Amino acid sequence: MAAINTCLLSPNIISHSPISRSPSKSISILPPNLCSPLHYSSLTRNIPLPEVASISYPLIDAKYLESEFSGHGVTFTGVNDSCVVRMALENGSIANLMLPSGLITSYKAQMWHGGTIELLHTTVSEGRNGSPVIEGGVSLTCNCENDEGLSWTPSSWDLHEVKGDPQGSIQVELICTGSDGKIEAKYMVTLQQDLLTSEIKITNLGMASLRMVGSVLSHLTVSTPEASYAVGLQGSDFFSKPPILANFSILPPSFGKTKNQPSKKSFREIFSSWGTKNRSPEKFAREAEKELEGEETDNYKHLTDEMSKIYRSAPRNFVLIDRGRRNSVVVGRDGFKEVYLLSPGSRHESYGRYSYICVGQAALLQPIIVESQSEWKGKQSLHNPNM
Repeated sequence: MAAINTCLLSPNIISHSPISRSPSKSISILPPNLCSPLHYSSLTRNIPLPEVASISYPLIDAKYLESEFSGHGVTFTGVNDSCVVRMALENGSIANLMLPSGLITSYKAQMWHGGTIELLHTTVSEGRNGSPVIEGGVSLTCNCENDEGLSWTPSSWDLHEVKGDPQGSIQVELICTGSDGKIEAKYMVTLQQDLLTSEIKITNLGMASLRMVGSVLSHLTVSTPEASYAVGLQGSDFFSKPPILANFSILPPSFGKTKNQPSKKSFREIFSSWGTKNRSPEKFAREAEKELEGEETDNYKHLTDEMSKIYRSAPRNFVLIDRGRRNSVVVGRDGFKEVYLLSPGSRHESYGRYSYICVGQAALLQPIIVESQSEWKGKQSLHNPNM
């Protein structure tokens, strides 16, 4: 198995065999697609390691990136076919980002007692041919389509710009452009003293409007879901949906093996009718109301049981509390209208592979429309209130 320095990923990374991932000035390395369209998973089968996570990429020149972009509190380390971008502030907060995948594998936040704590959950597993596979962390998965037959997913990210300084904040900006030049995506990861944000900007340079679906998915580490609570979702409409199975998703093989679970549907099957003329936003809204499952009645929702829900009309900020680690994270959004929330349940070992809560700022139930010659921005923030 290919070796990987796990200290560059997350200080408390969970290792199960091994794992891997991939990283990238606007240096174009042109590897194969890493972010294929997201899927809803089957609830009746074992979930294999995502092969895409172990795709072999052309070698990235970390020394070249260091010479071009260093000096802002950022360092570059080559790891197999990838590169780890380490953002470090003087107050002790650190985030690690991998190129060309754009996966954030670690966010160490400064705490009130003077130390730091890891907020993200990242696992390392062994893929095919013994190659390491990285899952979890914070990842972006989205797909853009229009009525002219275009379907495009940002895949391999190029490093475009680095801003800031270690005294205040650091921003790493990635870019990915469609082959026809009609769509451009920028992904900005910003580390502040008590905040980590992931912002996506889609620019539509074509003549037809775009429909964008996707999510910024965050795996937040907890002691156990049994000790975890979501605070502030009371009054939000929700739909129970099969789990999102994206390239970096972690999901127990046994998840959902109970009666009355939704059947398997792929991402494209669920949303294939968006492009039809008889599926207007108004009609979509009426159909969504019919499918609405309920309204969240618990403002201090216990996350001990298996759950996979998409919330509408949720507040822009809510809090995840872990009593076991005596820690909390304020999860915020801007631009996105939906919140995805998954708990793997509490049947698993504490502080183990499935000790996490997955949160996604999302456009899954209804696409975001990006008109011709315009742009859209969406952002997720992870705020550490414990300094």
